[in-house]
Amino acid sequence: MAARPLGFCLFNNIAIAARHALTHAEINRVLIADWDVHHGNGTQDIFYDDPDVFYLSMHQHPFYPGSGLPEECGRGAGEGTTLNLPLPPGLRPADYVSAFTEGLGRVLSGFEPDFVLISAGFDAAAEDPLGGFTLTEADFHTLTREVVRRTAGSARGRVVSLLEGGYNPRELGRNVVEHLRALVEASGPSPATPGPEPP
Repeated sequence: MAARPLGFCLFNNIAIAARHALTHAEINRVLIADWDVHHGNGTQDIFYDDPDVFYLSMHQHPFYPGSGLPEECGRGAGEGTTLNLPLPPGLRPADYVSAFTEGLGRVLSGFEPDFVLISAGFDAAAEDPLGGFTLTEADFHTLTREVVRRTAGSARGRVVSLLEGGYNPRELGRNVVEHLRALVEASGPSPATPGPEPP
């Protein structure tokens, strides 16, 4: 892979989280699902030859940093554990949602994650000043729900979301709320907390 990691982060939080998750005996495979409008080339580079971490990225292309082409699919033991979905700006929201969910289906047809990390980039939103995607609050709800629902069998609800891009504060707030609502709804009802024993 010719591209070198470029980005805005001093530390790659999601990569650190994935590596830490894999230190636990019950976690053998991690899925990173990324819908940030920028391709996460640093994340891809870190796990490019790692068969235990699948990196799924939907991102705007052409766009900074210029990586994330479909032929970038992993290397060596990690070949086949990277799936890039580069898409142009200005599509209907349903087209982005469909591309991501279809890609997720392809990933899960051959990879059963024990743990899921979401690179939740809300710069893919319709009114974000940097990106050209058109996702709405309802679309982020759908993306979130589908990640949790489709990985429930293997990950059993072990899903952690990390905030990535989002440069319109008002819209960012609305989208994050909807994302959190979907995480709560998709994880199902919490067991009731037992009350105090009667005297």
